[in-house]
Amino acid sequence: MITTIDPRLAATAIAGGHLAAVPTETVYGLGALASDARAVARIYAVKGRPADHPLIVHVVDAVAFGAWGVRIPTYAHALAAAFWPGPITLVVPRSERAKDFVTGGQDSVAIRVPSHLDAQSLLIELCEITNDRAVGIAAPSANRFGRVSPTTATHVLDEIGGLLQGEDVVLDGGDCSVGVESTIIDCTGPNPRLLRPGAITTQDVEAVSGLKVTHDSTVRASGTLASHYSPDAAVHLLTAADIAAEIAGAGQGVIGLLALADIETPIGVVRLAVPRDAEEYARVLYAALREADALQLEAILAVPPAATGVGVAVIDRLIRAAAGA
Repeated sequence: MITTIDPRLAATAIAGGHLAAVPTETVYGLGALASDARAVARIYAVKGRPADHPLIVHVVDAVAFGAWGVRIPTYAHALAAAFWPGPITLVVPRSERAKDFVTGGQDSVAIRVPSHLDAQSLLIELCEITNDRAVGIAAPSANRFGRVSPTTATHVLDEIGGLLQGEDVVLDGGDCSVGVESTIIDCTGPNPRLLRPGAITTQDVEAVSGLKVTHDSTVRASGTLASHYSPDAAVHLLTAADIAAEIAGAGQGVIGLLALADIETPIGVVRLAVPRDAEEYARVLYAALREADALQLEAILAVPPAATGVGVAVIDRLIRAAAGA
C-alpha cells in the first residue's frame, strides 16, 4: 500500500484494477474503477459492506452524467448545473454502463462530481489514462461498514490501512472541508426526493428545481441505515440543560462532550471539539468521534446544532451514531 500526494499515482492504481482512498470535500472515499467488477468487489470486502448496498459513482463533470443515466429529468440537470462540482449526489435511472455490482441490483445509479481539487485532478488523469471522458470511480466512504467516516488520510490508514494491498494507494489531500457525506437526492420520479441530508439543503434543491422535495423514496442509498457512523463510545443526544443530569446518572467511565463553543464544559468531562457554528461542527464531527475512541471514553454527550443548513445533516449523523450504542 502506497501513501502519496500525487493524484496521477492514484489514477494509475485505479486504472490498473487496484483501490485508492480518495479525498473529497465531504469525506474520504475508497475508490475503484466503476466498470471493474473484481475491483468493486474488493471495496465491499475491505469495508465489510452488504452486497446489495449501492455505491456512488464519481465522474469528472456533468457531461459524464448522461453516459451513466437515462431519462434524466430536467430538474436533475438543473441541480447538476447549479451544484456540481460539489457535495450533492443525484440518483437517476441507470444506463448500460451502470452494472448491478455498482447499483446493488437497483435500476438506478447514484452520480456525483466532487469539488476537491485532488479528486478533480485524479478524475481528469483517469479520463486520459483510460481514454474515456465518462469514466467513473465507485467510492463509498473509506471505513469499515457502519463505522465513523474518515476526513483525513490518517483516519483512512487507522481504519483500513491493514486491509489494503501492495499496489493500492492512499491519496493524502488534507482535511475534508465539508466533513459530512453528500446530500443524496432521488431524481427517478417527478419530484426530487431526499435520501440523505448534507451541505446542500432541501431549501437549496427546491430553489433550483422549483419543485417540492419529498421524503417518500424507496430507493436504497449509502448512509441511510438506522445505525451508522458509529464509534465504540456510546453517543447520547441531549440539550445543554440536560448535561448535568446525564453526567450525574453516568457510570464510572470518562465522558466526552461535543457541543458548540458557547456551551461550557463541566469539570471532569473531556471536551472533544468547540465548533463555533454548524459548518465547523460538521467539519470536526467525525474527528471528534474518533478522538473519543482513541481516548477510550465510555460515552459522548452530543448537543447538536440547530436544525438549519448543514445542521440538519449533523443531527442526522448523530442520531445514526447514537443508534449504534
